[in-house]
Amino acid sequence: MATLPSKVFSILAIFAVLLTFNACETESDFFENTTFTDYYNTLLQAPPNLPATPYNYANINLPAYYNVPPIQDQNNTPNNNQITDAGATLGRVLFYDKNMSFNNTIACASCHKQEDGFSDTDIFSTGFLGGLTGRNSMGLANASFYQNGRFFWDERAETLEEQVLMPIQDHVEMGMDLDTLVLKLNIPYYDPLFEDAFGDTTITTERISLALSQFIRSMVSYNAKFDEGMQAIGQAPFETTPFPNFTESENLGKQLYFSNQTRCASCHGAVSFAAPGPRNNGLDEVSVDNGVGAITGVPQSMGAFKVNSLRNIELTPPYMHDGRFATLEEVVEHYNSGVQNHPNLSPILRNPPNSPNPGQPRRLNLTQEEKTALVDFLKTLTDDVFTQDVKYSNPFEE
Repeated sequence: MATLPSKVFSILAIFAVLLTFNACETESDFFENTTFTDYYNTLLQAPPNLPATPYNYANINLPAYYNVPPIQDQNNTPNNNQITDAGATLGRVLFYDKNMSFNNTIACASCHKQEDGFSDTDIFSTGFLGGLTGRNSMGLANASFYQNGRFFWDERAETLEEQVLMPIQDHVEMGMDLDTLVLKLNIPYYDPLFEDAFGDTTITTERISLALSQFIRSMVSYNAKFDEGMQAIGQAPFETTPFPNFTESENLGKQLYFSNQTRCASCHGAVSFAAPGPRNNGLDEVSVDNGVGAITGVPQSMGAFKVNSLRNIELTPPYMHDGRFATLEEVVEHYNSGVQNHPNLSPILRNPPNSPNPGQPRRLNLTQEEKTALVDFLKTLTDDVFTQDVKYSNPFEE
């Protein structure tokens, strides 16, 4: 066996002591069956395969329609954590490194897979000891374009910088103590990464948070069939102008999506396809999960949830916070005929005062052709360039 570098040996010795004193009963049971050599072998894995010149994360050439004030005003990037190529590169390695979890089995990417639009196609994700998360994993595309800047379905994290550290510490997801993580990440391949990103090799919780946030905010999707259509029509109003690259059904779906009949764009509007804040979308008449309300305690927030971007929505089933809908067809049918009369139902989903049955949940009365068209349109938001882009891929794969 290769000689263990003294720095790594010291860190592992400290790590083992910390684990002995801090492990919960389940974790202790696990460590009875885990040897020191397991950690040695994991920490001496091949370093990440990174290019000599970092990929471009900081100055992505976005289409003009992403750079107009209404879209840029949605951007939640703070002034003290602007994206840099070096910072996002470090974030990429951290995102895919299974050493971030208690037993070296789970990375951020385990629940946010690139090929699945950085989501998880299981209803609930599997944690480091086999337990399941309480909600479905949300896709990360266009996470920077959520105006209030809060994260998780219940928006309990005030910023992305706060959010990225929470799954690491969660007793189901990754099971790590942050102080222990700082010691554990004293792995040789991190020295140049931290130095490039922050000026020296010091590893801190704050730096881990900043780098992970930079990588996630760099995940902007703008190469879907929808974007090709946007480029093709130039300055014409995209909501009402047929796209020449769309099928007849896709154009019908686009027209319906942006119409007053469906009002889909009222929650998932503009080219980022996200809302500025949480909504109650009538999943239940009486909330089973109180979402944002459980965090805020505000009665009007009970049953409201973060509204994620629809970019790459075709790739991110199942849908809703609890994964109750397996297909986009089921999602469309919910808004067509299944919205429930929750007290906090979004006004957009209620009949207006001057209509029949005022205040009741809206029924869209879509034909089968129209429902199919809406699904076809949603699939034009799939961005294969984004889901195959090497700069967002696993750097530990050969």
